[in-house]
Amino acid sequence: MGFIEKFGLWSEAQQEAARAVLARVDEAGLRSVRVSFVDQHGLLRGKTIPASGLAAVFRSGMTCVSTLLSKDTSGTTVFAAFNADGGLGVAEMAGAADLVMVPDPATFHDVPWAEGTGRILCDLRLKNGEQVPFCSRGVFRTALDRAAAAGYDYQTGLEIEFHLYRRAEHVPNADGIGRCVHPTPVEPVNQGNQLLAEDRGDEVEPVTRRIREALDRMGIELRSIEVEYGANQLEVTLDPATGIGSADAMVLLRSTIKQLARRTGYHATFMCRPQLAESKSSGWHLHQSLLRTGADADRNAFVPADGEGPIAPVGRHFIAGQLAHARAACAFANPTINGYKRFQPYSMAPDRIAWGHDNRGAMIRVVGSADDGSTHLENRIGESAANPYLYMASQLHSGLEGVDAALPLPPSADDPYTTEAGRLPANLREAVDSLAADSGLTKAMGAQFVAYYTAIKRAEIARFERAVTDWEQREYFDLY
Repeated sequence: MGFIEKFGLWSEAQQEAARAVLARVDEAGLRSVRVSFVDQHGLLRGKTIPASGLAAVFRSGMTCVSTLLSKDTSGTTVFAAFNADGGLGVAEMAGAADLVMVPDPATFHDVPWAEGTGRILCDLRLKNGEQVPFCSRGVFRTALDRAAAAGYDYQTGLEIEFHLYRRAEHVPNADGIGRCVHPTPVEPVNQGNQLLAEDRGDEVEPVTRRIREALDRMGIELRSIEVEYGANQLEVTLDPATGIGSADAMVLLRSTIKQLARRTGYHATFMCRPQLAESKSSGWHLHQSLLRTGADADRNAFVPADGEGPIAPVGRHFIAGQLAHARAACAFANPTINGYKRFQPYSMAPDRIAWGHDNRGAMIRVVGSADDGSTHLENRIGESAANPYLYMASQLHSGLEGVDAALPLPPSADDPYTTEAGRLPANLREAVDSLAADSGLTKAMGAQFVAYYTAIKRAEIARFERAVTDWEQREYFDLY
């Protein structure tokens, strides 16, 4: 009996999907499969196996070292991995023990740019079969289960900005010998700010066409791809989707864009604000609604009845919950030091905790129409580098906290950059401190997980504060 059967980790639907995947791999003649999980930073980690080994992985999963969950964004291990509890309070992770990657057959897809290759996403389990408490996919699934218990599916639509540059592969030394440098040396693809300029879009069409075609073959159809406000900046949007598949799509979207850009002579970055001329901040606007289950299956719970205003009562409570927990949720929506450069007034990004009717300056924008059932909210708080499972989980929990408590919605901020409202965190430290102090969101996300996550982020903040920045060098080197 394999690990998956022993602990009953697959549903009947997953078992059926696994049989279909094995048949598909055989028929397509695939030669290798990437077995991947999503780490705490929203990045894919994993191993590549020969396709002939997939059946064995479908029986017993595949092991990976548990210290992958102990690292900050630099790859530095920040917990005492060789302690009796692995430094994380989990005895099964002691001594850098193995975890088990359990594949989800429903996520299998071809990797179009790597001939004869497929990929499958995994959940993380301890050797005793229990869910790893720090598995991003598992954290989001818990939030979805909470929504389901309340009679809702969570529907999200994604709107993501990123920057695209040409790669300058090597920078020569004085002796002319090429050397690799970090970060990646790049050259601009265009200058100035040309929002939705068709000519600028045509400049990068060779790479964006490959991205579109690859995503389509993976089952992720772009709603649009367009030139954004800043130089070298693009935006992609996806149609609404429910459940964990939306977060899976975001991970695969970023990975696909970065890998195809690299293979086409470009460099794509989802860093919020690159230190390059004319750069503008990249955001991730998360469109959200709750769909009713049961007898009213798939009916949008946010659509108002006559006389209810722009959004139904459950939607008002949901927004109020996101406003109440906004500062804490920022730690998940904006997990990088760089992301807080985006919260500026009159910048098409929010700087305070407010909502508005179809106003892009507000943190939460109510949009859609009751006539066609599209009423929903757009939360504009996130950066494009956010871990999608944690971003979505924190937003869903925050909204449900508001629904459970029937929180009242404050008045709409028709001028969101001058209205009297609480400010968003000025930096990552403020956001992490707010998360640690928010008992409601901490309980919802899991106290053990929040303690783990805040420890990683505090380690990143400490490294940043020890570093000498370009600004300090310019400001003080000659002056003193």
